[in-house]
Amino acid sequence: MTALRSGFTTGACAAAAAKAAAIALLENRFVSSVDIPFPDGSRAWFAIEPAQNAADTAATTEMRSEAFVVTGVPPVSAAVKKFAGDDPDITHGALIVATVARNDAGEILFRAGEGVGTITKPGLQIPPGQPAINPGPRMMICAALREVSSVGLTVTLAIPGGRELAARTFNPRLGIVDGLSILGTSGQVRPFSAPALRDALVCTLNVALASGVTAPVLVPGHIGQRAALAHFKVTPEQVIEVSNEWGFMLEQASQQTWQRLLLVGHPGKMAKLAEGHWETHSAKSPPVLPFLHHLAASLGIRTSAEVTTAEGLFLALPEAQRRELADRLASDIQKAVEHRIGKNIAVMLVSMNGDKLGTGGDISPWQ
Repeated sequence: MTALRSGFTTGACAAAAAKAAAIALLENRFVSSVDIPFPDGSRAWFAIEPAQNAADTAATTEMRSEAFVVTGVPPVSAAVKKFAGDDPDITHGALIVATVARNDAGEILFRAGEGVGTITKPGLQIPPGQPAINPGPRMMICAALREVSSVGLTVTLAIPGGRELAARTFNPRLGIVDGLSILGTSGQVRPFSAPALRDALVCTLNVALASGVTAPVLVPGHIGQRAALAHFKVTPEQVIEVSNEWGFMLEQASQQTWQRLLLVGHPGKMAKLAEGHWETHSAKSPPVLPFLHHLAASLGIRTSAEVTTAEGLFLALPEAQRRELADRLASDIQKAVEHRIGKNIAVMLVSMNGDKLGTGGDISPWQ
């Protein structure tokens, strides 16, 4: 089987474009490539589109606010063409354009240009009114820019054609208007292939077994992984990423000698297990919001019909009700998984920031 090629997130491309634009702005030299740091400590090189072409192509937003831009110093643009590898990413081949200007605020500020959306509803990782640039990409962009200079910089990100592409995504339903989101937590896009993914997941189980792990922690992805390492006394080998393959991985785990499993993740994914949906990809399972509204109602908890995400639903509740709903959901997940594989299961649900929402079962063996 030919190995699938990995690619880069829009956030990583934006960070590389911003660094190239900052070099042109502050050092008056245009580079054909730059390397940037990734959250895991690795680095990668990106080819840069000519700055003037990027500016012309993107038609980026003019920076009018004198409060944020140093007058007399024109902004500079650079772009990176998104490469998503063999993943069917809607932004593959799109230009990710960064326009960088000096500002007097002394910090790095973000704006949405053409084709990058704006948040209009609560419940996402970024508050309403802000550009749809997620925390991970913001950190990557800041890290890349600080390799160039410590001065205040305003970064406007644009994706030509992004408004049209966004209409084919969940963004309109999430209250993200006028464009796409700048996404990514690791900076890399891992291509999706069910057989290849399952082979890789089995390898992680084998590594855990070979490392002497006796009580694994299963997580959907990076949010669960970070939360598991933050909240529990576990080793990296003990934390096993499942992606969306919960049914497959639970069956694999049930065949091992492990008697206890801990599941850690965000309710937006994990709630699907309580419903009996063991493949949690959005294309293969229904949205969780109707189920969460129904579960809350069964507890006498009123939820807002205005929320568009599981995160928003939980965060809109008073703390006591949030904990009650999360504990009930975690307990339902625990029972569903125990019924499926016949092992002792514990569950912890966390927010996007990794804060504990609720638990089900006995989590003390991992503490």
